[in-house]
Amino acid sequence: MSAESAPEPSPTPAWVTRCVDDFAEHLIRERGRSEHTVRAYLGDVRSCLTWCAGGGSSELGDIDLATLRAWLGALSAEGAARSTLSRRSAAVRTFFAWARRTGRLETDPALRLASPKRQRTLPDVLTREGATAVLDVAAVAADDEDPIHLRNRAVLELLYATGIRVGELTGLDVDDVDRSRRVVRVLGKGRKERMVPFGAPADDALGAWVDRGRPAVATGDSGPALFLGRRGRRVDPRQVREVVHRLLAHVPDAPELGPHGLRHSAATHLLEGGADLRMVQELLGHSSLATTQIYTHVSLDRLRDSYRQAHPRA
Repeated sequence: MSAESAPEPSPTPAWVTRCVDDFAEHLIRERGRSEHTVRAYLGDVRSCLTWCAGGGSSELGDIDLATLRAWLGALSAEGAARSTLSRRSAAVRTFFAWARRTGRLETDPALRLASPKRQRTLPDVLTREGATAVLDVAAVAADDEDPIHLRNRAVLELLYATGIRVGELTGLDVDDVDRSRRVVRVLGKGRKERMVPFGAPADDALGAWVDRGRPAVATGDSGPALFLGRRGRRVDPRQVREVVHRLLAHVPDAPELGPHGLRHSAATHLLEGGADLRMVQELLGHSSLATTQIYTHVSLDRLRDSYRQAHPRA
C-alpha cells in the first residue's frame, strides 16, 4: 500500500472511534496519565488508525507491520520531523501492545516498528544571573500588593525553587504546601507523589500570596486550589505560561522560555552547584536517570563556552 493510496476518510470509521475511546479509558483509569499526555497519545493513535482505514483496513486486525511502515513513510514524505516520527511511532507501539495484551489482537504488528532516533537538542536555560533578574522583576511588580502580582511572584519563585512541571504547579492545593518544613507535596506523572523542598525566597513569596493575595480573590468556588486567577478560579497552565513569558520579556538577552524553561534552569543550576544526579532525578520526578542526565550535558556545554572565552589557549 502506497502513501498515495491512503487518503484519510471522513467521517472516522466506527471501529477507529471505538478503539481510541477504549484506549483513552485505559490511559486515564489504569495508567493515570495527565490530560496533556492522553491528548497527545490519542491524537497520534487516531491519526494512524484513520490513515490505515483509508488504505483499506476495515478492522484493527487488518493492520500489519507493512501498513504501519507505510504510514510512517507517508509522514516522512510530508516532511514530519524525526522527533515527530519518533513520538508518533512510540504512541502507536504503546497502543498495539495494549491491544494485544487485552485480547483485541492475536499478534502485535507494531512490535518491530522502528522509527528514526530523535535528535536530542539541549534545552535553553537561564543563567544564574538571568534567573535572579526575572525573579527580581516579579518581586518589584509585587510591591504594589496587587493580588495577581503577588501570585505571579509566588509562581515564579516556586517553579524555579522546585523545578516542578507547570501542570504539577497548577494542580497544587493549599494543604500541599508545608511552610513549616518548606516542602511541597506534588502529584506527578503516573499519579506518583513526591515531596520537594523550597528555600526562603519562595517561602516568603508564598506567604505573601497565601496571607494577603489569595484571600483578596478567593470566592466560594475557589475550593482548595493554591493558585487562583482574578476571578477566583484555579489557574491553568496557559495562564502560567503567559506570566512567565511576560516577565522574562523584561530581562535583556534572556532566551524565549516558558515554565518548562524554569524547570530546565533549576535542574542545571542544581547540578552546577554540586547536587547529586540522583537527587535531582528525585526532585524532578523523572522515572529514568537517563532523562535527568541531559542536564549534565547542558552544564558541560556551558563550561566549554566559558573555557573558550576565558582561556588564552582554548
